[in-house]
Amino acid sequence: MTTKANATDDSFHVFDTTLRDGAQREGINLTVADKLTIARHLDTFGVGYIEGGWPGANPRDTEFFARAQKEIVFENAQLVAFGATRRAGGSAADDPQVKALLTSGAPVITLVAKSHDRHVELALRTTLEENLEMVRDTVSHLREQGRRVFVDCEHFFDGYRANAAYAKSVVRTAHEAGAEVVILCDTNGGMLPAQIQAVVSTVIADTGARLGIHAQDDTGCAVANTLAAVDAGATHVQCTANGYGERVGNANLFPVVAALELKYGMKVLPEGALAEMTRISHAIAEVVNLTPSTHQPYVGVSAFAHKAGLHASAIKVDPDLYQHIAPELVGNTMRMLVSDMAGRASIELKGKELGVDLGDDRALVGRVVERVKERELQGYTYEAADASFELLLRGEVEGRARRYFRTESWRAIVEDRPDGTHANEATVKLWAKGERIVATAEGNGPVNALDRALRVALERIYPQLAKLELIDYKVRILEGRTGTESTTRVLITTGDGAGDWATVGVAENVIAASWQALEDAYTYGLLRAGVEPTE
Repeated sequence: MTTKANATDDSFHVFDTTLRDGAQREGINLTVADKLTIARHLDTFGVGYIEGGWPGANPRDTEFFARAQKEIVFENAQLVAFGATRRAGGSAADDPQVKALLTSGAPVITLVAKSHDRHVELALRTTLEENLEMVRDTVSHLREQGRRVFVDCEHFFDGYRANAAYAKSVVRTAHEAGAEVVILCDTNGGMLPAQIQAVVSTVIADTGARLGIHAQDDTGCAVANTLAAVDAGATHVQCTANGYGERVGNANLFPVVAALELKYGMKVLPEGALAEMTRISHAIAEVVNLTPSTHQPYVGVSAFAHKAGLHASAIKVDPDLYQHIAPELVGNTMRMLVSDMAGRASIELKGKELGVDLGDDRALVGRVVERVKERELQGYTYEAADASFELLLRGEVEGRARRYFRTESWRAIVEDRPDGTHANEATVKLWAKGERIVATAEGNGPVNALDRALRVALERIYPQLAKLELIDYKVRILEGRTGTESTTRVLITTGDGAGDWATVGVAENVIAASWQALEDAYTYGLLRAGVEPTE
């Protein structure tokens, strides 16, 4: 495990704890391979420090550090091992947990220390003075072994409220023993920005220590609290990718770093790394197997999405009128959402985004606006189905719907068998390139059977469809549209390995709505593949 070079100088630290604190989020269970992959992503992004876990506390973290030494050459980051101060009544040199930290090979070690007097007495069951000695002894020992040491003061802000003098004595002891940075932890996540700023300012003045901040998000203020600490003089921020962490999470790495770079004018990442932020965020979400938050600041797919017609009119004149930064700075893109709120400007900008030339044909744009409003009244939604909208738009521009096949009929059968199992079979009859095709297939459910039958029917004529894969399927019942009856809306996401797209279908039953969305999905897939329409 080596690091070629640090991304920035040592005057300010971006410290990531996704692999340790972030992994405590409910629903996240990382393998060693997952942790190695995320570490590489974070290093590529350019954080200065990556906290890899607690070696010696569990076999997975111990294996991670062993493999990281052999398998990763860090370009920007230094790997950090997390652990605790020695046990009460012992010595750091003889403490097995402290030895495991050294054995990890990590060049930097973060120690968690109690800074709340009640936690010392009730959780550690020792005296306040012994706790200070535990901090002093452990930091000194690790420094003597040539390791850089950071100290996390757990529950610092609650401890400061209860006994400010003792909380500050823990900071002072760690600093005097050789800790490079002492991190004030809002472990319960209950602080607000003004409170954070006031406490950090006071502690810096009273102790002379270099301070960092670790904020949990229980009040929804973790990012704001982190930046408030920076305003007060903290030069070390601890965050997690996408805000992962215990309970509601930690300070989100990406808006913190974006704010530091774009709002504060601080250079905390390597040149060009900020433009990789959206990609890195989504890549890590894929590794932890959580859907990326669509509304996450800076990196969410909706972060620069505009729906209202008023917004679109202004953006057509100048995108900065309704965007606080250019989305390209963080690797994101502006998106125009087409809905019944759309006006002419929305349609014109969306056409430009999709590469469809509308020219200056105001009548054409007006027809598209009215068509969208009419269809959305029926239950269609185009803000979530760009592919279906593009097919609608191209149909208006070209004067007819783009067709690669023409459906004669379809049917889906669900057979309930005596043994409690079900059989699903679908038959499609269609025309393609002048040929009538009949195909039957079974599937895991009627919609899957229809999808397979359509693929069987068309793959011989259009081999490009072999790459297509149904990725996601959503159904919503739209109530109150036709008296006591309901309308069903289906959204299907399809991919071809190079990208994915969403299509929509609306009908009085779920199978008919699904068929519409499947027809659009296959049609759009052929359009993406550059196939010319034949029908």
